[in-house]
Amino acid sequence: MSAAQPAPPRSVIARKAYWTRLLPLLAALACVTRVPSFARPLWNPDEGFLAVQARMLAHGGQLYETVVDRKPPLVPWLYQAAFALGGSGSLTPVRILAVLAQLLTAVLLASLARRRWGDTAGRTAGGLYLLVSVGLNPEDAQAATFEVFMLPCTAAAMWCADRRRWGAAGAAAACALLTKQTGGAVLVPVLWLAYRHGAPRGGVLRLVAGVTLPVLGAALVTDPAGFVFWTVTGSGAYASFTGSELHALVRALTNTVILAVACAGLIPPVVRALRLARTGAVDLWLWLASSAPAVLLGFHFFGHYYLQLIPPLALLATAALQILPRQRLTAAVLTSACCCVLFLAWGLLAPRPELTHAQRLASAVAHRTALTDRVLVWGIHPETYWLSERTPASRYLTAGLLTNFSGGRGGPEVGEKYAVQGTWPVFREEMTTHAPALVVDDSRGKPYAPERVPGLRRLLAARYEPVGEVDGAVLYARVARDQGD
Repeated sequence: MSAAQPAPPRSVIARKAYWTRLLPLLAALACVTRVPSFARPLWNPDEGFLAVQARMLAHGGQLYETVVDRKPPLVPWLYQAAFALGGSGSLTPVRILAVLAQLLTAVLLASLARRRWGDTAGRTAGGLYLLVSVGLNPEDAQAATFEVFMLPCTAAAMWCADRRRWGAAGAAAACALLTKQTGGAVLVPVLWLAYRHGAPRGGVLRLVAGVTLPVLGAALVTDPAGFVFWTVTGSGAYASFTGSELHALVRALTNTVILAVACAGLIPPVVRALRLARTGAVDLWLWLASSAPAVLLGFHFFGHYYLQLIPPLALLATAALQILPRQRLTAAVLTSACCCVLFLAWGLLAPRPELTHAQRLASAVAHRTALTDRVLVWGIHPETYWLSERTPASRYLTAGLLTNFSGGRGGPEVGEKYAVQGTWPVFREEMTTHAPALVVDDSRGKPYAPERVPGLRRLLAARYEPVGEVDGAVLYARVARDQGD
């Protein structure tokens, strides 16, 4: 008769019981806070861009060659994988992955907080993060785009560094970097933790290897020169304040105020704690401070940039609440919950006129073309390709890549000479080799309208004629003599 197995330590039993109770609650909260994301076919042009990229990759496209964007490769690959499993006609598979990404972020933050400040802090950090995670314009907070999938990677990097798992911390930081460039900011607090914990030389080497090897691998799997150009060196004109100063400042102020409202339950305890005592969370302050450039980068101040601030804010608020009276915790949670309800209502009830326009335009495109026809949509709404199920005639899915227009940038910084370097020769070749059956001018008076872009104006004048209009967007079909090309 074999000896009886020893009972697991009491700490193991307590840990298992803790997570058995907390995980279902966080999962339910993650699902509730993402309900609006399933209420629309898509939320913003980034989702449309990624959906079109995924279809192009599935049909043999090569990232950074025939499928291009200024972003790293992980999210396009994620969309491609989701479409392979669930079909490309809906973003539901990607939306489910976004729920899981938010849940994973909350769990990692809860684990970090519990390790430092106890069981209650773990529940507080996970819950506060999910409640505040929807605290932006719904098109920024509910979209399944880069920041949502970057945040669990940054949280994982901090989680691993807190446990002195340096190689894993580097790999998680690399995943954040390969999701969006600004994800690499998490290396600042990770390096601080390595210094504070006195990481041995071997640990530092593992950290460096964990960061560099995945990035080098991604470059080699795609196109090394194209990878470097599109993700690092080719966006100089985009990262400029000139030409959109007032618009950018208004957007910065607006999104800052919106996030401040969402964080109404977090900010007071942090401010009060700073007046009373130090929280002893230097790495968390570094995490927040290093995430700030993500908001500043490019001087566009898009709302989804602000998402990177929320995990360190949630942890800092949790740290502050540990030294404040119990009623402060209750007030913080209730305030955050009320704000969350307001943002969920906004997401469910607010009209989305640009989506309606894209749907009407896509319907017209589908009506005037065959499924095998190539189409050029000259605008900043690539979702028209996805909604109409038509193949783009160019690898440049928005006019922004060919004119530097983005997010309201106007004036002297928009035009052919401000395009991403080398794009116009390639674009002209594409228009000759795979001439689109239909060109859609969706500029609607924006600074990149054909009358201000000679290359496109000449193309339309020589080979196309207007055949219709949808909400101000003009449709051009190839003239009869060109149909044999």
